[in-house]
Amino acid sequence: MLVESFNPFGNLLLSSLVAAIPIILFLLCLTVFKMKGIYAAITTLVVTLLIAIPFFKLPVGIASGAVVEGFFQGVFPIGYIVVMAVLLYKITLKSGQFSTIQDSITSISQDQRIQLLLIGFSFNAFLEGVAGFGVPIAICALLLAQLGFRPLQGAMLCLVANAASGAFGAIGIPVGVVDTLNLPGHVAAMGVSQASTLTLAVINFFIPFLLIFIIDGFKGIKETLPSILVVSVTYTVLQALITVFNGPELADIIPSLASMLALALFSKKFQPKNIYRVQKDVKPEPAKKLKGKYVLFAWSPFVILTVIVMIWSAPSFKALFAPKGKLSALVANFDLPGTFSNISHKPITLSLNLIGQTGTAILITIIITVLMSKKVNFGDAGRLFIEAFKELWLPILTICFILAISKITTYGGLSNAMGQGISKEGNVFPILSPILGWIGVFMTGSVVNNNSLFAPIQASVAQQIGTSGSLLVASNTAGGVAAKLISPQSIAIATAAVKEVGKESELLKMTLRYSIGLLVFICLWTFILSFIL
Repeated sequence: MLVESFNPFGNLLLSSLVAAIPIILFLLCLTVFKMKGIYAAITTLVVTLLIAIPFFKLPVGIASGAVVEGFFQGVFPIGYIVVMAVLLYKITLKSGQFSTIQDSITSISQDQRIQLLLIGFSFNAFLEGVAGFGVPIAICALLLAQLGFRPLQGAMLCLVANAASGAFGAIGIPVGVVDTLNLPGHVAAMGVSQASTLTLAVINFFIPFLLIFIIDGFKGIKETLPSILVVSVTYTVLQALITVFNGPELADIIPSLASMLALALFSKKFQPKNIYRVQKDVKPEPAKKLKGKYVLFAWSPFVILTVIVMIWSAPSFKALFAPKGKLSALVANFDLPGTFSNISHKPITLSLNLIGQTGTAILITIIITVLMSKKVNFGDAGRLFIEAFKELWLPILTICFILAISKITTYGGLSNAMGQGISKEGNVFPILSPILGWIGVFMTGSVVNNNSLFAPIQASVAQQIGTSGSLLVASNTAGGVAAKLISPQSIAIATAAVKEVGKESELLKMTLRYSIGLLVFICLWTFILSFIL
């Protein structure tokens, strides 16, 4: 907060209501007025400035600097990561490696419950980790439909499965964005990553059981119990260890790869007695015989990515770029003119660490992948980059505007005002905390946008009621993940992928019960944890 007061009207209720106008407006623009995300974000940014500058006395220079900082951080690291992640996916698609990856998964078992665990759960989580932004839903829903699942059923199963991985999509951006927000109480991405484990570990373990129950009831769970446990235990334990000790970047990638490998090896020894098919009258296509070297080559970009991102996210590597670190000279810091604050006694500073960016780790993987490929050259990679940029520039621009809004609400004291107002709920607030995240993702379709908007409020309230800021931001994330099952953006992507456009309301009805069920659990569990942490 870079203003003297978060209560400019001398009435906390009135100040908090005025401070909430930008958030309410943004949600109304998306729902009632049915505006596109970019137009809703621009409108909200203008209104936020009109509230923060004259009423909350945020200096124009600092407000301008906040907008610049929001845009800067929307491009680095978020936009950089997103474009590179999608580019890597497109290159593997162009080279044919991705097709081999799909074949390697479907050849493991003819039982469609096992295929659902491999594709709907593990492969879904893997794609969420390396690309996110709708890619896993689109690809996995289509793949399940190709294997014989009913189109809307396949889409619904992928949406439900995504609840186990949505918090760490696209190299952990939803949690990683926390480090760009300067949250009250020094809440950082690592702390949120660790706190999220307490809730997500329970959800991760449960989701594979739920997926099998949806298609084949308790009978299906009984017949495939060993396979379910292999996936659940492998994924849950590994993600817990990574989120606690390494952070969010690889929290989807390594567990999903490990769970696929574990299930593939286990399936060589164990297959269910009754081979389950969704469409019992349709005979499965014979599995393709793949040579090990082709499968290994197909997966190599993502194995390389995992190794490089592990290096980039290691504390020892990050320490190289810290002040007085050996590579600190490679980090460029810029003080924005006109942003010196009498409250913080320093200006807004932008920091560009291009080499240390996670996006650069993905770029190195892309370069290695192209060098290894006989079907894709750097000219192809350049054309695919332009294609990815054309697809992603608008979502990235929208994120930039939302981050700008978040910066202004934080620096102008609006988040503090809302936090003070909401904190009047006292110790009851933690049970409501996930609902805020659920609403945010339902409206914006993005856990990144949700945390950019609401994490400052969660952290501010945590200070007021004396609970863990990391816990409440983690609950905001988890609540948001539950909403991804029913957000209009997710529903639209899923129906388009399986060529069922026009049946969005039908798919929404299929997933709504699971979204609400997860939300109720997260609310109650967060309330219990608030007394422990």
